[in-house]
Amino acid sequence: MTKLKLSVIPDDRPVKVTVELPATVFRDLQAYAAILAATAGEAEPPQPAKLIAPMLQRFMATDKGFKTARNRLP
Repeated sequence: MTKLKLSVIPDDRPVKVTVELPATVFRDLQAYAAILAATAGEAEPPQPAKLIAPMLQRFMATDKGFKTARNRLP
């Protein structure tokens, strides 16, 4: 059997998830998108749904408790 340096390639395809957000959270996402567009000098704010994945990534990347617990997983 050939020994390769690469093993299984992880599946990095996007996964579609449907969630229900409280109206207040959606309004906050809209406001965040508007502020982000104004800060970047863009005419149109991004769709609020486009902000959710980067926000979750940032949240998990900076959560020390999550990092510690995840490193303990087999």
